Amino acid sequence: MSMQIRLQKILSAAGVASRRAAERLMTDGRVTVNGQTVRELGTRADPDRDDIRVDGRAVRREARRIYLLLNKPRGYVTTRSDPEGRPTVLDLVPGLHDYVYPVGRLDYDSEGLLILTNDGELAAALTHPSHEVAREYHARVRGVPDARAIGRLARGVALDGRKTAPAEVALVASGVGERGDQALLSITLHEGRTRQVRRMCEAVGHPVVRLRRVRVGPLTDPRLKPGMCRPLTPREVASLHRAAGLGRTER
Repeated sequence: MSMQIRLQKILSAAGVASRRAAERLMTDGRVTVNGQTVRELGTRADPDRDDIRVDGRAVRREARRIYLLLNKPRGYVTTRSDPEGRPTVLDLVPGLHDYVYPVGRLDYDSEGLLILTNDGELAAALTHPSHEVAREYHARVRGVPDARAIGRLARGVALDGRKTAPAEVALVASGVGERGDQALLSITLHEGRTRQVRRMCEAVGHPVVRLRRVRVGPLTDPRLKPGMCRPLTPREVASLHRAAGLGRTER
């Protein structure tokens, strides 16, 4: 019996990309089924019988699950490739032959923890706003925000006409920077908009000088140096699944 499954789900299960990224691959004309380019997002296929390819490379139904934690330095883009030729986060793991992709984004000029995986289900759940997976950032900002500014950040500020979700915000240190005129904030978000921390801080009059992500869900690793990468332990993978609401453990 033929088992017809949505094509983006097949690509996600095979570790090619998250479902959202798989949809972009399809609309960009990079996916073929039995030699025919497929752009329609509702297309279904049989992973056991159909010849499914991305950029001409055959897609395996199941892939060995890879889970990595990277401490991204500044000066890298959080994509598999960059049309401008800038270095990508995958350049930091040159010995890796498995197909993995970053979960979520960190700006080119931001640094900190980033998960790389080929587990499309987990990647989709971690980035979906309904799961509200926490991400903590340390932001060094110009000036020292007062209680009113910190309260605004915590309650939410308007970006693009829509208020940001409530966040946990704390003043970690003041009098930092070369001239002692900056402050360090801890900001924990449960949503992910483009350049959100930078835009929030600018909205309250304290532009970000340096931004570092120090926690993704339950994961943190202060000993992991910038540019270094390590595999997640089975316990860490299981904790990510729980945080993402998948309710399963990793063997």
